[in-house]
Amino acid sequence: MVLLNLFIFAGQFLKNNFLIIKFFSHMKKLIFIIGILLIATACKTGSDNKTKLEQLKKQREKLTEQINQLENTLQTSDEKPATPVNTEILKKQTFFHYIEVQGKIDGNENIAISPRSSGVVLRIVVKEGDHVRKGQLLAELDAEVLKQALKELQSSLAYVTDLYNKQKALWDQKIGSEVQYLTAKNQMESLQNKIATTEDQIKMSNITSPIDGTVEEIPIKVGQMASPSSPQPAFRIINFSKAKVVAEVGEAYSAKINTGDQVKIFLPDFNKELEERVTFASKYINPTNRTFTVEAELNSGINEYRANMIAVVRIKDYSNPSVIAIPQNYIQSSRDEGQYVFAASADNGKKAAHKKFIKAGSTYNGLTEILSGLNDGDRIITAGYKDLYDGQFIDYK
Repeated sequence: MVLLNLFIFAGQFLKNNFLIIKFFSHMKKLIFIIGILLIATACKTGSDNKTKLEQLKKQREKLTEQINQLENTLQTSDEKPATPVNTEILKKQTFFHYIEVQGKIDGNENIAISPRSSGVVLRIVVKEGDHVRKGQLLAELDAEVLKQALKELQSSLAYVTDLYNKQKALWDQKIGSEVQYLTAKNQMESLQNKIATTEDQIKMSNITSPIDGTVEEIPIKVGQMASPSSPQPAFRIINFSKAKVVAEVGEAYSAKINTGDQVKIFLPDFNKELEERVTFASKYINPTNRTFTVEAELNSGINEYRANMIAVVRIKDYSNPSVIAIPQNYIQSSRDEGQYVFAASADNGKKAAHKKFIKAGSTYNGLTEILSGLNDGDRIITAGYKDLYDGQFIDYK
């Protein structure tokens, strides 16, 4: 009987615990679902609030303008004085757009000279600032070994030439064999070629100027080893009889810039602007920085140019010969209506400001091209337009 009661109690306990576990499992699922719903509701509410805020801002703009217009209509000019403004009558003009990049001045001939052979520098015969002529000796490298070899070859050539002359004299008298004559001749010509080669090698030990110009740099020193493979040149010579400006222009303008285009060059060091033409527009795009080279020769007669001097290069890439162009700060923007300017009009003796919506084109140096919306002879407001509204009474001379 006791065992039976124990079994009944155990079964009842397990049944109750199972129900409790099941209850908690359902509660966890319910909490998870409620959490997801709360997050979704919060996100939707945030998005709706942003949309509502934008709509209210637009409504506020329209209401403010309507209120101002009604106030202006209700109040007579005696009750509310007209707002003083400055105006300007528009006239068509020529509009230019320029691409502006930084360049540098360079000589038409700017040469870095390296030795043609390796050797120790024995002497340097020029100094920085010297004017040199084409072919003039600049420095001499050690070529003593070659000079000794040349002496030996010249001595051998004298002996071989003497043998050749004797063989030739005998051969002219039909004495001796042709092989002996040809052998002597071949030995003499071979030595002559070796001497010519050695002399050329000795000349290569001399560093000479390939152009007329001025010595600008001499990085090498006496006693130093000089080599054609050295990354540092031995001399730099520049010919500034013709100077040029070199600039790197972005790939995006490659179709807009051509040889002969007008270019303005501003030299900050001289505080001077020159008008020149593009003399070279490269067809090669540098794959590293996606630019191409543009050059313009300088023919202004300035003799104070320095290599790598800064030059601001302005290249004309667009022009409109007859168009309305106004300062950029006259243009205002509305979120709904787009860009506009305030124009002045006089109706029935009353002067008022009215919005004129425009389509703007290119802008350069603070001036904006107007493609549509304004015409020749229109009067626009140039000062005092910031707080105006459409239809407001104004006063101008």
